[in-house]
Amino acid sequence: MKPLVDQTRTPYFDVLLDYVDSGVIPFHTPGHMQGKGMDRAFREFVGDNVLAIDLTQIRGLDDLLQPSEAIEEAQALAAEAYGADNSFFLINGSTSGNQIMMMAAVNPGEKLALPRNSHKSAMGGLIMSGVNPVWMQPEVDESLHMDHTVTPETVRRTLEQHPDVRAVYIVSPTYYGVAADLESIAAVAHQHGVPLLVDEAWGPHFHFHPALPIDALAAGADLCVNSTHKMLGSMSQTAMLHRRGDRIRLDRLKAVVKLFLSTSPNLVLIASLDVARKQMATEGAALLSRTIELAEDTRARLNEIDGIYCFGEEQRGKPGVFALDPTKITITVKNIGYTGYEAEEILRRRYNVQCELADLFNCLALFTIGTTAEAADRLVYGVAELSREDRPIDVFSPSGVLERRLKTGTYALPKIPPIRMNPRDAFLADTEHVRFKESPGRICAEVITPYPPGIPVLSPGEEITREAVDYLELEKRAGVRMQGPYDTELRTIRVVI
Repeated sequence: MKPLVDQTRTPYFDVLLDYVDSGVIPFHTPGHMQGKGMDRAFREFVGDNVLAIDLTQIRGLDDLLQPSEAIEEAQALAAEAYGADNSFFLINGSTSGNQIMMMAAVNPGEKLALPRNSHKSAMGGLIMSGVNPVWMQPEVDESLHMDHTVTPETVRRTLEQHPDVRAVYIVSPTYYGVAADLESIAAVAHQHGVPLLVDEAWGPHFHFHPALPIDALAAGADLCVNSTHKMLGSMSQTAMLHRRGDRIRLDRLKAVVKLFLSTSPNLVLIASLDVARKQMATEGAALLSRTIELAEDTRARLNEIDGIYCFGEEQRGKPGVFALDPTKITITVKNIGYTGYEAEEILRRRYNVQCELADLFNCLALFTIGTTAEAADRLVYGVAELSREDRPIDVFSPSGVLERRLKTGTYALPKIPPIRMNPRDAFLADTEHVRFKESPGRICAEVITPYPPGIPVLSPGEEITREAVDYLELEKRAGVRMQGPYDTELRTIRVVI
């Protein structure tokens, strides 16, 4: 029988408090010496307590790269809480977790099957690992103008067509809260003898409430990453990587983890992971019940507003929509004459409401354990007022062609471009800059990502298509920011010579 584990403990946070309480005189980094040397304005704002535990890894405070004391115990508690065999604290977000998974599971030159709507951190993983991508097309919702997840059938077809694929990588849930049929996908992957890696950045809360989609480990994933900071109570930049089973070698995984960790980690961030785990393990179900109830009530109120649509359970069962996270509320605004970017800007400037992201048609609002009923009321009020605005749309061309295409939802997401080179080879190749509008047919050497949501449209090694250029030009004219290119205005693009 498995021994009981005391999830009320916070071993790492406790050792930091013990160090502070002991009154040790520091002659070590960081240079602000527990706040004494910090700029006064900053110190007064953040407070002495935070600065007091901003310490370095010295004896008694353990070592994140080689944990053997409090961090080891804290990570073991996290593994027990999440149902993992091993858990690792990350201080560079799920970005590092995605890249660690790839480098731990696949060798340079080998193939990895992954969906096209993977986060741009996955492209970074491909570049660093030298892995060859086999892109899988997620199911596309043209009305909502978004990608959902890949289906088990798509995974099975991909593995049959590419029997030399060494691992399957899945994004579930998506940024918009749509979850894949991970149990079936895991079965398919394992039938073909390959591990399943899951970017579960947006689902760190799934394990702790029965009304949420099944979590990746419970569904059969071999590795998964959770952005603990996104939906739970840890600080920005923190995440966890979980391993279950023996398809991924633990010695290799630990070696790769060390490559991505700083020798001077922020101990405040590590401590926040420790306490976030405790909070979920001991109070998660109750906290999430309140969150889910508030989110569902808000979704219903928003759907009563003329011209506004917030998708929900009616989408379940459609292609690529196996399950839904009710705590993500996608506010579709195309029927009230705005792009999502405009709606986001108006909500912020006029009603002091900041959404998580905007795209051409939608704004996304996150409901977490920190969301209050008052905040939800303010969101509903702002959207209701927005729906009654009578302001000319001013981001479109004089011809009105783009305006009509957006309003009718007829502008399709671009198809996956042809792969001409390995991503790492293209990224490191000799390059030149050409005018973006004249680049179709050339091989891209950059990652071109409208952000948010952070999904690359063009990646190193891919042939630049006219369709991709037209789509990115539309995004630019609608006000989206581009991440990745040297020329942030995307007037030029770096291509392989």
